[in-house]
Amino acid sequence: MIQAFIFDMDGVIIDSEPMHFEVDIQVMNYYGSAITHEQLEQYVGMTNPEMWAAVKEQHNLTPSVSEIIEYQLSNKIEMLTSSEMEPIDGIRELLAELKARNIPAAIASSSPPVFIKAVLRKFDLLDHFECVVSGEEVERGKPAPDVYLKAAELLGVKPQDCMVLEDARHGVAAAKAAGMKCIGFVNPNSGNQDLSQADYVVHAVSEVAQICQFE
Repeated sequence: MIQAFIFDMDGVIIDSEPMHFEVDIQVMNYYGSAITHEQLEQYVGMTNPEMWAAVKEQHNLTPSVSEIIEYQLSNKIEMLTSSEMEPIDGIRELLAELKARNIPAAIASSSPPVFIKAVLRKFDLLDHFECVVSGEEVERGKPAPDVYLKAAELLGVKPQDCMVLEDARHGVAAAKAAGMKCIGFVNPNSGNQDLSQADYVVHAVSEVAQICQFE
């Protein structure tokens, strides 16, 4: 029986990857460059500083990484706040099931802390998580295991007793590197993601309960 459940956020709690792609393409246009949806797919699951450092170098962007992120993040939060998005189907039910079984839940996301909190506040989900960890708060972002190991530490649970729900190859690699079990969630909006390292693969969040033997 699992002792804790750790969620990625983007593409798992919220179907936000289309929004990220849209804003990131607009950011590149703003700075006089161009990037495609397919090119952005390789960065899914990475932290903003790591992603934009790579993009800045590849596209010879003039602004600093911090300037790019400041512009990007303000646009994303504005879009999030004004949207009518809801959590991905099955997430509220899964969180209710975990709470009923006294299994603590955490968020381990590559997104900046301010964006994670904005998402959870929008959906009134803050109270469902014992802790929230951003990849920007640890030494190395995904695919390194740091963010998942930190979440397990804060939960007071051994990594091998944690189950992770991820939608991106970088996230799956991070969870497995942390020694955790991982469910790969196939979200078409997250692009072409290789989830083959995951212990299980699902096409709907409603399938998670059966894997965790909640049914």
